[in-house]
Amino acid sequence: MTGFDSTFLRCPEGRLRVFTAGARGPAVLLLSGAGLDNALLSWRHLIPVLAAGHRVYALDWPKQGGSVPWRGRATHERLLRCVTEVLDHFGLPSASLVGLSQGGAVALAYAIEHPARVERLVALAPAGISAFPPVVHQALWLVARLPLLNRTLPRLVFRSRAMIARFVARELFAGPVADLDDVVDEIVEESRHARGGSSDWQNASIGFLRMRVDLRPRLPEITCPTLLIQGDRDRAVRPARTRAAAKLIPGARLEILPGHGHWANRQSPGRVGALIAGFLKP
Repeated sequence: MTGFDSTFLRCPEGRLRVFTAGARGPAVLLLSGAGLDNALLSWRHLIPVLAAGHRVYALDWPKQGGSVPWRGRATHERLLRCVTEVLDHFGLPSASLVGLSQGGAVALAYAIEHPARVERLVALAPAGISAFPPVVHQALWLVARLPLLNRTLPRLVFRSRAMIARFVARELFAGPVADLDDVVDEIVEESRHARGGSSDWQNASIGFLRMRVDLRPRLPEITCPTLLIQGDRDRAVRPARTRAAAKLIPGARLEILPGHGHWANRQSPGRVGALIAGFLKP
């Protein structure tokens, strides 16, 4: 891609890569999902759309994209600090946040913890708003604790381009994707240097009896204008959870996209980009 730059922030644990685009307008920070995601995988179509009227910053989470090597765990608290470090590095008193899945959870949490620094908030299929039945919950907790299940087996799955293609089509999308081959190629490239599997945030967010990251009790504290975007056929974040979360956030707007899965911003980048750009329009 052309028309943007990248900057590396030096942290005690390693480095953070941040892509930047746009010369003027309100600041927007884009936060991608977990696993084999990164800033460009999630936002390559949205960055140029927003850069026409915003200063855009897109963060590679620790252990993703260019944010390697990274020593230590990238937990919920650490990811919140990453947001602060990016805002401080670029001298931004505040910014709008746009987050997908894991990034959506961090965006919601940041608006709760640091309301003065969030102007507007967009969360796509956000994590951090779900609970699971007891047996299912304990099974997920076990997966989070065993590297064989959360790291080794996923690495084996993502060694094959064909297996990646099947996973993407089945788990992330719920309809045709114009650049599906490009998406698969990008994930294959990310898998060459990222560890794959569930992220530190995902593994640390689930306790034995209950979720350690459950934002629902504090969602009413969010005061900034908020847009939630949710695919109605999402297999990772159930639409009912996002509907319930929207009701807890004062004045929140909810957009349910028929025929869309978890990665709506890559399934229909034009439609989702227009929704986000319209909501963030100065």
